[in-house]
Formats: sequence, C-alpha cells, structure tokens
Amino acid sequence: MKSFISEAKINNYLKEGENCSSEQINVILQKASEKKGLTISEVAILMQNRSPETDQLILNAATEVKKSIYGNRIVLFAPLYIGNLCINDCLYCGFRISNRECTRKTLDDREIQAEVRSLINSGHKRLIVVYGEHPKYSSEFIKKTVSDVYALKTEKGEIRRVNINAAPFEEDGFATIKSAGIGTYQIFQETYHRPTYQKLHPRGPKSDFNWRLHGLDRAMKAGIDDVGIGALLGLYDWKFELLALLAHSEHLEHEFGVGPHTISFPRIEPAFGSEFSRQPPYQLDDETFKIFVALLRLAVPYTGLILTAREKLKLRNELIPLGVSQIDAGSSIGVGEYSTHDEEAYKRSQFVLGDTRTLDDVIYELVRQKLIPSFCTGCYRVGRTGKEFMKLSKPGEIKTFCQANAILTFGEYITDFASQKTKEAGMELIKEELASIKNPELKQKVEESLQHIQIGKRDIYI
Repeated sequence: MKSFISEAKINNYLKEGENCSSEQINVILQKASEKKGLTISEVAILMQNRSPETDQLILNAATEVKKSIYGNRIVLFAPLYIGNLCINDCLYCGFRISNRECTRKTLDDREIQAEVRSLINSGHKRLIVVYGEHPKYSSEFIKKTVSDVYALKTEKGEIRRVNINAAPFEEDGFATIKSAGIGTYQIFQETYHRPTYQKLHPRGPKSDFNWRLHGLDRAMKAGIDDVGIGALLGLYDWKFELLALLAHSEHLEHEFGVGPHTISFPRIEPAFGSEFSRQPPYQLDDETFKIFVALLRLAVPYTGLILTAREKLKLRNELIPLGVSQIDAGSSIGVGEYSTHDEEAYKRSQFVLGDTRTLDDVIYELVRQKLIPSFCTGCYRVGRTGKEFMKLSKPGEIKTFCQANAILTFGEYITDFASQKTKEAGMELIKEELASIKNPELKQKVEESLQHIQIGKRDIYI
C-alpha cells in the first residue's frame, strides 16, 4: 500500500499560497459563498494570507454556507465506550498499553444493557460506539455488541443509529461489522504527517501509517457507505493537517465517487497518565481553531462536521454557526460511567471532557440560540446513504428531509424527556420551524405527525 498523502505536495501548496493578491482572495471567497467548495490550493491561499479583515470574511462566508445548506439544525449523539483494552502505545492517549495508571475495563452484556438503558432514558437515539484496538475487540465482537445495542428496548424508546469508532480491519472484517446495520465507520489518522505519526505511535498495529490510512478504503470496498475521517489537532501544524484532510477527502471521492460522510477535528486534551497530552507541541488557539472550522466548511460544504464535547460551552457556541452540523451531548467517556456515575471513571477515560452538561441542558442552550436539535435517523432507514445521500445533498434537496425529521425527533424528545423550561422553549421553536416550511403538503404532514407523537406514536420520519 502506498500513501496517497504527499507531504511534498502539501508543503508546495503552502509555499505557492503565500503572498497572493486581495483580488485572488476575493475570487476564492466568492466561489466559496456560492457553495462550490474549494480546492486544496485555494484553501492554502486563504490560510497563508490571513489578516483580521480576511479572517472575518472567511468566518462570514462559512456562516452563510452553513446556514444555506444545513439551516439551523444540529444533530445530537453520544459516545459509548465499550472497552479500553489497547495494544497500541500512542503517546497522547490514556488507553495506551504502557499507561499503568489506566484502569482497564470491557463491558459485559449486562453492563452494555445498563449503559444503553441510561442513554435511552436520557433521550438519546444516536450513538458512536468506541473500542480500543485489541484482539478481544474483533469484528465479531463489534457485531455482537452493536446488535445488543439495537436489541435493547425500553418504555422510553431505543437506539436507532449506531456509528463506530474502532480499529481498521481487513475487508471481510468490515463486512461482518456492516451486517450488524451500522451507520458511519470512523477511523482517524490522528496526524497525516508521517514523521510525527511514527514518533507518536512507536508500537502496535497503529504504528503502520499506510495500513491505517487505507482502512476506510477497505471499509468502502466491503460495502460500508458512510465513513468518517479526522485529525487530532495539536500533534502537528494545523495547516498541514487541514490540507491533508482535504486530500483524504479527494482520494475517497476519486476512488469511490463519494467523499467522507463526516469529518472530525478534535483538539488534544489532557489524558490521565499521559504527560505528552498536557503539553502538545502544536496547540491550536481558539481564534485559529475557528478559522480551521470555517475553512473546512468552505472546502467541503456538503460534508458533516463534528464538534466534540472536548470543547467548553462558550467556544462550542461560537463554533457551531461556522460550519458544525453534529455535536455530542450529555457525554461520559469513562467505560461504564453512564450507568454507574463512578467517581473513579476518569481512570478508565481516554481524555478529559470540556463540556459535561446534561443532554437537556445542551438542548435548552441550542433552543435559546434558535438551533433545532435533531435525533434524525431517517436517511439511514430508507437508504439515503453514500452516493444516494450526496445526490440529494449537493443540489440542496436533503435540507427538506432534514428540517422535517429534526422537527419530528425534537417533538419526541420534548414529549418524552424535556424539562419544563426546555419544553416551553422547544414548543415555541417548533412553531417557528413549522411556519418556515414553504411546501404546504409537507407542512401538513409534519403537523399531523406531531399530533400522532402527542398520542403515543414514535419513530415517524420522512
């Protein structure tokens, strides 16, 4: 396997992007505002010619593109850690094999049920299920645990969408996992800079840069429609990582006709037992982070951008309008923490969270900002995935489904889980959303479906 990430090309893009005229920058920003997406070289020009004025233009353009494509909808999910056994030795990670301070834990069947029950009973419908890289966490093990998550039903509902964050497999392993009915499969390269990668991953399967880099190719060949890429910001220069993420996106588009379904961009946070994580060499400040997110949105306007609860409330609020379409909420990352509320859970955690609010508190804050929370899984249930999703997404047609399904899933949450203050604010927001639906037939269908939800019907989607 050869790397499709060329360090020389990326460095050349950065070099050629220097000292461009204001006219060139304006042409690029005009193209971005038209939702045409930006090339790697165009993004390099914008990041290499920053000024307060240009930065503001970038932020404004990203805000308009986000609003135009996604409206005011924010998809919510929660991470569920199944186990933290790991045979890798990533220097920044609390799970690394040499970390003697980490308490190792793999949930058994009963504990998985307890965790999922806690998540369902708080209002969640979508999960990202996370595993360390260890022989115990085989494709068959992942398939079984995913099936167990889907199988659990409570009076409050069920989990309708399970995404995966786990090690790369051979094609047959990915096919096994796909048969459990998963959604998106995430594999983060962490850093695309090979010398840095090799330094930070000294042993274990993850030390093979190319094996990991081609993991999502094998997943898509195995039939997994939606895949997610990501970089851990702070390990190497943010400009290089951003262009490399775009190069990875272009590679998937070229090879499979569809790019990544999601892109994640977590910043490194302190991890229990990792000195490296406390002083990352390329720490990204908040203002630069905003530019990173905005440029990513302008480059890939139709790809979902995921912002995690690593970030604190204030910054999350500032980043969402710049391009974010998905966030986690009410998150716990200690293995078994949702059901036990164990004070020692931090010893079983991969890193430290910045936003530890409850799901209801997060939703209330979103509603106050006129952002409609969505637990929608409609596209996955009717086959609007992969190429089919992009056929609707690129011309902007997917927004119609997304708004309607956001209203319906939020209506469920309000009826079954919301606090009084969230319910009151949420009902007002739903009224405003209904008033904004221009198609009278669709509006009537959504209104009727909301009435059905009020009398007990669930899982209604367009």
